[in-house]
Amino acid sequence: LLGFSMQRNINGVGVGGQPWVLRRVRLTWLSFMLFFILVFFPLIAHYYLTTIDEAGGPDKPIFGPRHGGELCEAKHVQDLCRIRESVSEELLQLEAKRQELNGEIARLNLRIEACKRSIDSAKQDLLQLKNVISQTEHSYKELMAQNQPKLSLPVRLLPDKDDPGLPPPKSARFCRLRSCFDYSRCPLTSGFPVYVYETTSYPWGSYIDPLVKQAFASSVKSNIYITDNPSIACLYVVLVGEILDSFSPPPSPSELEKQLKALPYWRSDGHNHVLLHLFRKSMTQNFLYNVSTGRAAVAQSTFLEQQFREGFDLVVSPLVHALSEPNFLEVPPQVPIKRKYLFTFQGEKLESLRSSLQEVPPQSFEEEIEGDPPADYDDRIIGTLKAVQDSHLDQVLVEFTCKNPRASLPTEWALCGEREDRLEVLKVSTFALVIAPGDGQLVASAGCNMRLFEALEVGAIPVVLGDHSKLPYHQFLHWSEAAIIVPKPRVTELHFLLRSLSDNDMLAMRRQGRFLWETYFSTSENVLNTILASIRTTIQVPAAPIRDEPAHEIPHKAGKLAGTDANLADNGDLDLGPVETEPPYASPRFLRNFTYTAADTYRAWNRAPGPFQLFPHTPLDPVLPSEAKFLGSGNGFRPIGGGTGGSGKEFQAALGGNVPREQFTVVMLTYEREEVLMNSLERLNGLPYLNKVVVVWNSPKPPSEDLLWPDIGLPIVVVRTEKNSLNNRFLPWDAVETEAILSIDDDAHLRHDEIMFGFRVWREARDRIVGFPGRYHAWDVNHQSWLYNSNYSCELSMVLTGAAFFHKYYAYLYSYVMPQAIRDMVDEYINCEDIAMNFLVSHITRKPPIKVTSRWTFRCPGCPQALSHDDSHFHERHKCINFFVKVYGYMPLLYTQFRVDSVLFKTRLPHDKTKCFKFI
Repeated sequence: LLGFSMQRNINGVGVGGQPWVLRRVRLTWLSFMLFFILVFFPLIAHYYLTTIDEAGGPDKPIFGPRHGGELCEAKHVQDLCRIRESVSEELLQLEAKRQELNGEIARLNLRIEACKRSIDSAKQDLLQLKNVISQTEHSYKELMAQNQPKLSLPVRLLPDKDDPGLPPPKSARFCRLRSCFDYSRCPLTSGFPVYVYETTSYPWGSYIDPLVKQAFASSVKSNIYITDNPSIACLYVVLVGEILDSFSPPPSPSELEKQLKALPYWRSDGHNHVLLHLFRKSMTQNFLYNVSTGRAAVAQSTFLEQQFREGFDLVVSPLVHALSEPNFLEVPPQVPIKRKYLFTFQGEKLESLRSSLQEVPPQSFEEEIEGDPPADYDDRIIGTLKAVQDSHLDQVLVEFTCKNPRASLPTEWALCGEREDRLEVLKVSTFALVIAPGDGQLVASAGCNMRLFEALEVGAIPVVLGDHSKLPYHQFLHWSEAAIIVPKPRVTELHFLLRSLSDNDMLAMRRQGRFLWETYFSTSENVLNTILASIRTTIQVPAAPIRDEPAHEIPHKAGKLAGTDANLADNGDLDLGPVETEPPYASPRFLRNFTYTAADTYRAWNRAPGPFQLFPHTPLDPVLPSEAKFLGSGNGFRPIGGGTGGSGKEFQAALGGNVPREQFTVVMLTYEREEVLMNSLERLNGLPYLNKVVVVWNSPKPPSEDLLWPDIGLPIVVVRTEKNSLNNRFLPWDAVETEAILSIDDDAHLRHDEIMFGFRVWREARDRIVGFPGRYHAWDVNHQSWLYNSNYSCELSMVLTGAAFFHKYYAYLYSYVMPQAIRDMVDEYINCEDIAMNFLVSHITRKPPIKVTSRWTFRCPGCPQALSHDDSHFHERHKCINFFVKVYGYMPLLYTQFRVDSVLFKTRLPHDKTKCFKFI
C-alpha cells in the first residue's frame, strides 16, 4: 500500500487517469455514509419498535416474548408441538425401561454367578460318582472272578506228520465218528479249516473227468473253509472221481489202497480224510468197493449195504450243472399245482422186463417172497402201473422200454433218452416216480439220485418206491417234506395216495423241493458246500460267521451344528422319548453258535419258506454275526428286561417291552444330490434312538471338497461304493451295528413322530418289512401277466424300502443268498430293488409287510426329479415282477388289508378315501 501511495504521489494521477485529490474526496464520503447507516439506523429502528409495543398496550405486545401455550395457538406449529410432547413421553418411557433392564442384568449376573458355583459343585459330585462307579465295577469284577472259573480257548493239538493217531477199530466196516475221527484236530473254535489235495498229487488224478476237476477247483477257490496249510487242517478232501470211461480197467483195490496210503497226510490210516466221488452220469463206477479206506470217510452216490457206514459215510447228489448256473427262465413255475400227468415214469430194467411181457398175471407178493431168489417187486410194480394207465381214471405216463437206455447198475432202472427229453416230460408231471433198485443190498444208486435231481429241478414231486433207499444227505434232510416215500408193497395203494393229497400239501412239498434243489444240489459250489456243511454239522463245529461288507468311508468335514426343522419338531403333545445322550448302542451279537449247531440242526437244514420258520439260514449260510431274533421275548436270545408300564408319558418316554434298550441305523442311498442330501440329514437331528447314519454314496464322483456336512450329534458314515448299483442299498455294511435298519431315500420327508411310530411297530414284528409307502400287485387277465400298481388301495402287498424298517438279516440274504439273476436285473434296469426285497421277505416268512400311516405328502417338495418320474419306470417294474415270479417259481407276495395307525395321529383323509378300515 505504501508503495502504491508513493507511486500515486509521484505520478499525480490514479488508475483511471483521474487526479489523486478527487479520489481521496470520494473515499471520505463513502466512509461517512457507512458510519451513519451502521450507527443511526439501528437506533431509529429500536425507537420505532418500542413505540409500536406501547401503542398496542401492555397486555398485548407484538414483538415481545410469548408463553408456550400462546405460541402453540398458531396453526402452523401445532403439529410440531404434538411431536415434541410424544417424543418427550417416549424418552421418559425408554429411560424407565433402561433402568429396569439394568436391574434385570444385575439380577442375571447374580444368577450366573450362582450357576457357576452350582456347576462347580455338580462337577465335584460327578467326579465322586464316577469314582464310586469305578470302585463298584472293580468290586463286581473281583466278585465275578472269585465265583466264576476262568475259561480259555482249548489248546489245538497239531500232531506230527507221522503221528499214527488213535488205534484203528477192529474193522473199517465198524467205523464211526467216535472211533475213526480225530476230534482233537477240530476244536470248536478252529473255524473248520479244510485242506484239499491237488489232483496232480496222486496217480489216478489225471484220469478224473476234466469237467468235474474244473468245477471242483472253481468251488474250492470260493469256499471260506479252505486252507493252504495242511498242518492246521481239520479235514482233508481227496477228489477220487468221476473216472473217465476211457480209463479202463479201473485200478485194482490193492493198487488203490497203496496209492491212498502214499498221500502225504494220510498218516497210515487216513483219519480225518474224505474220499469224494462226484458224478455227472446216471451210471458211475463204484471202484471204492472192496477197497480198505481205513478211517477215511467216503462221499459218493452209490453204496452197497455192506459198504455204507451209517453216520460216517455220506450219500451225495449228482453234479449236473458243473460250470453253469441254472437258467431260471427254463424252470417251470410251481403253479398251477396240477399238471397234465398225475405221475410219470420212464425206464428199463432187463432183469424184470422178461416176466412183465408175458401174457400171464403177475405173481402175488406172497408168492414172490416165497420164491427164490429173494423177492423183487418190480414185476408187480410194472403190472400195477400199467393197470392204472389202462384205467384212464387219470392221465399218467409209464414206459418200461427205452429206445436209447442209459447204462445202469444191475437191478437198477436205466434212464431213457437224453436229459432234455426227460425234463420236458417231467415239466408236465405232477409226480415223478423213482423206483429203487430191485437189489435190496444196493442202498444208494446214481440212477435214483439223478431221477430225484431232475424231478426237483422242474418241480415234479418225487415219489420214491422203496423205503430202504438212502437219499442224498438223508441224515440231515427230512425228505418226507419234499417227497413221498412208500414201501414197494404199497404200490397198489399208490394211486389212491396220490389222489388224496390236497393242493396245499402238494404246493408245500413242491416249494420245499425247490428249496432243497436250489440250496444243496443246483450248482457245484452248492454241492461242495453241502458236503462240508454235513461233516461240520456232524462234528458240531459252529459255522464261520458270514462276512460283513467293509464300508470304505469317504472323509468329510462337518459344518455347523444342525438346527431342528420346526415342521419336524412340531409333534403336538406326543413325547417321542429322550434323545440318547449315551454313546451309540450296538445290538447284542449272536452268542448261540454252538447251541444252535447242536440243538437246532434239523431246523436249520430243513428250513423252507413257511410261516413258522423264521430263521432263514441253513448250514450253507454261515451263522450271521447279527442273528435274526424274530420271535421277540419268546426266542430266549434277549436279556430279560421290562418296560416301565403305565400309559401316557410313562409309555412315551421309553421303548419298554422286553427289549427296553435298542437303537436303529439309517441307511440312505444318494446320487449327486448334495443339497437334497444335506437337508435330509439335517432333518434327522434330534431323532431319538438313532445309532448312526450310513450314507451310501452311489456316484463315482466324490462329494465336493468344500461340502459342509451337518453336525447332528451322531456319526455320519459316508460309504464309497465300487459301482453305481441300487443293490448297494441292501449290502450288509459292517458300519451297521444294529438289527434295525431304516432304509430311506435322500428325498423322503418323514416327521420324527412318524419314524418313531414305525420303529415301535417294527419291534413288534421283527420279521416283517414295516414302512410307509404301500403298493400292490395285480393280475392282468388280458395279457396273462402280473402288474405293478401304485394307485391308492385299501389292500397292499408291498411296502417300498424308500422309507421302511427291516432286519439286517435280510441284507445278508439279499446280497449273498438271493439268486444272482434278480440282482443282475436290478442293475440292468436301475430299478426294482425294493420289489426284490419284498419278494425275498415274503418268500422267507410267508407274511405280507406292514404299512404304518404317514402324511399324504411323502416326497420332499421342491426336490430334483427322481428316477421314479420317468415314463419307463412303471413298465420296467411290470417286467421285474414277472421275472421275479419266474425265478421263485411262484408269486410269493401276499395281500393284506392291515394298516397300523397311531391313536395320536390326526390323519386327514379325503372324503372319497374313507372306506378303508383302520386297525389301531
